[in-house]
Amino acid sequence: MTELWPLPQDPIVPEVEAACTRLGLARRYHELDRLPEFPRREFRAMGRARLLGLTAPRRLGGRGLNASRSAIALYHIAYRAGTAFAKLAMQPEFCSVLVERGGRELAGRWFGPLLAGRVLIGNHITEPTAGSDALAMALEVTPRGEGYVLNGTKSEAAFAVDADAAIVYGRAPGTKGADGISGFLVPQRLKGIRRTLAPLDLGERWQRRGTVVYDHVYVPARYRIGREGEGFRYLRRELIRDRGLLAAIYLGAARASWDETVRDVFERVTFGRRLSERQAVAFPLVDDGVALEATWLFTQRALARFDRGEDASAHTAMAKVRSTEVALATLDHCIQFHGGAGYSAAYPHEQRWRDVRSGPIAHAPSEVLRGLAASHLWGDRTREGPGAGRRGPRGSGRPARPRSAAR
Repeated sequence: MTELWPLPQDPIVPEVEAACTRLGLARRYHELDRLPEFPRREFRAMGRARLLGLTAPRRLGGRGLNASRSAIALYHIAYRAGTAFAKLAMQPEFCSVLVERGGRELAGRWFGPLLAGRVLIGNHITEPTAGSDALAMALEVTPRGEGYVLNGTKSEAAFAVDADAAIVYGRAPGTKGADGISGFLVPQRLKGIRRTLAPLDLGERWQRRGTVVYDHVYVPARYRIGREGEGFRYLRRELIRDRGLLAAIYLGAARASWDETVRDVFERVTFGRRLSERQAVAFPLVDDGVALEATWLFTQRALARFDRGEDASAHTAMAKVRSTEVALATLDHCIQFHGGAGYSAAYPHEQRWRDVRSGPIAHAPSEVLRGLAASHLWGDRTREGPGAGRRGPRGSGRPARPRSAAR
């Protein structure tokens, strides 16, 4: 069979492939769905294999790759070992604010061990009454002596009962919007922290999400990340990159199922003909292949923009939106074209679909990201005032005539 679209290539790919095979990550991926737990043994092994912290500085033990190259590595991890281990490989990226703004003490005490897989650090942003509106968070941060007291609740937290520490965002009393939000590295064994598991998730059960309550928790000032009141601004830059990297993970997982399904329909015979000879099957798979490849190229372009230091917020937002849509549509076809067995755990497609289904929700819902992209699309024209950039009849491509001439 001819390969229409080769997998993305990079010098790190053979090393990633070998590590996934050596550590048995594909088998473990399926086990974690049936017996949800945080895979600490594999996490440490990934640290030893230097699969954690692909963009992290070399001086701390990371790979020092740019976002574009990191996306290729994550694509291959997801392709061979599912979203679980690809997202674990990204966990230091979710915590990179520690290196960028946390200072030497926090980076040395926590980020280095995270890269080695010895500690797990979560992120506590979402709250029961705020949801995707991070600026509406209400966890209160009150200065006291040489530190701060935290009061509030974080919900939908990954690794709720498993994390050794968490990056917690809260606001000063009486503040609104981004200005009053600060971030803290909070060890999760401190007095006043209560952690509970939520009901079992549809997918990605290994994350063991739950609720974390901070009840008069005292945190020393040295655990504050960066300047007071600047936490949301730090988080925003991190999210711009991470959305593009997540897009690569979703595409890698879907591509694995697409490849497996293409081979399967070529080999299966129904009513005297190969299944691949039936247009009802062949055409959707061709369309899926095109969509996967086109979205991957768009994602790489968005991350290249980030690597050049340009504003990529709208671009990585749309990469994440489009990647989840394409991946879910592809996985749905893969389930369908495997028939009754495709609907069961006999094949990995249903687990991949359930795991990818979190994509349009987590790290900002698709609806919010579309709004973000739209605000960038018309942002400059809106600032110019009403009528700026006025065009002629829809689709004409001609500028509008002056009003005087139109009378």
